[in-house]
Amino acid sequence: MRLEASARTDPGPVRETNEDSMIVDPDAGLFIVADGMGGHASGEVASAIAVETVAEVLLGGANPDETRLERATEDPAEAIRERLRYAMNQAGVQIRKAVRDNPLHTGMGTTVAVLLVEDEVAHLAHVGDSRIYLFRDDRLQRLTRDHTVVQKEIDAGRLTPELARIVPHKNILTQSVGYHGPVEPDTATRPVQPGDVFILCSDGLTDPLDDEAIEAICRETDPEDLAEELVRRALDGGTEDNVTVVTVRVLDD
Repeated sequence: MRLEASARTDPGPVRETNEDSMIVDPDAGLFIVADGMGGHASGEVASAIAVETVAEVLLGGANPDETRLERATEDPAEAIRERLRYAMNQAGVQIRKAVRDNPLHTGMGTTVAVLLVEDEVAHLAHVGDSRIYLFRDDRLQRLTRDHTVVQKEIDAGRLTPELARIVPHKNILTQSVGYHGPVEPDTATRPVQPGDVFILCSDGLTDPLDDEAIEAICRETDPEDLAEELVRRALDGGTEDNVTVVTVRVLDD
């Protein structure tokens, strides 16, 4: 099994800076998208710190015993998910340290979505409203659930998904790395198979495009062109945010 990846990011038509960051490393099986928030270009700082820290923990072997979330387990998959939780919280520590060093960064934080593929298994973790999708057998499946006030209202049955797309507070986060203190990321492990296409994206993609639109684009676009096409459609669809897309295709050796 081997991985083939492509990526595209664009600041969009409104913002002067791109506060999204990403890491695309097919050899290591590691892919990260982060969408920063905060004034004075602090969002850009927060997302960059997050992706660098998460990659360092996952690939550099930092000691997971330092985290308050450490859980003793003999399950290898759970051990990796614990390392993902630890990595997210270490990113938060580094972001808050940057705030202490420079008060202009006060209030900064970031979403983080991580895909780690090892031994024909995908490990996922996310905080915030950046998403991970799987396109398999011509069907799109959302693998993450947004950490937003609106999603909580949907879960409680007080808001429909259709109305959730247009309410003014749709992007208010209930969890973010750095700003909200220690976090409890959602994590998962699932087998992969040849032909799978994973999509990591910031909300600059999903604000103008719903899941049905993304699925239709996946069906009509060659996988190697998918990241480029999704960003183009988001821009054409009126996104006002930075938009970042990473696609990861699973191939036979």
